[in-house]
Amino acid sequence: MIGRLKGILADKRAPRILVDCNGVGYEVDVSMTTYYALPETGGTVSVWTHLVVKDDSHSLIGFTTERERKLFRQLIRISGVGPKMALTILSGINDQEFAHCVLQDDIVTLTRLPGVGKKTAERLIIEMRDKVEDLLDAGQVTSETGTASATRDLLRKNEAVEALQALGYKPADAEKMIRQVEPSVGQDKNAAALIKKALQASVTR
Repeated sequence: MIGRLKGILADKRAPRILVDCNGVGYEVDVSMTTYYALPETGGTVSVWTHLVVKDDSHSLIGFTTERERKLFRQLIRISGVGPKMALTILSGINDQEFAHCVLQDDIVTLTRLPGVGKKTAERLIIEMRDKVEDLLDAGQVTSETGTASATRDLLRKNEAVEALQALGYKPADAEKMIRQVEPSVGQDKNAAALIKKALQASVTR
């Protein structure tokens, strides 16, 4: 089994990348979380991989961290959550945010992810509750105040992304716009501030 690839990022077209390993090109599907963490085309890349085997195809799924791969493997064990949905979940929320949602029983945030209904969100929380604590960074604040703050930030980001999509931006572009401006917007700012900043940045490019 192929567990990790290291080589040159030969092509990068969401949600798939091409990694050139000593002349052999591997096509790898990735979440948007992983996609935006990758270098530009031509750079050296290292991705952890999971091989999905179906009757009519074999495909590689790639992750920038082993922790994200671990979460993916846990997700696809849940009834009703296949590789495609697991990648969709990881595209809309990173492992840290997902862990907070599960520990806080935050069904609202999970159901904002594409394809995740209330029953699926409830199943994720029940089946993942005892599996997510080790996804949190060492020393990270996990008190009620800390997790509530993280959840608010996630809701703010998701609301801003949805608003940009409503304005006509593609999901991947909207996500990228918000990710780029989020660090420059204070924690006390709402979704409207994120949207305004993202639109201003797009005009100046």
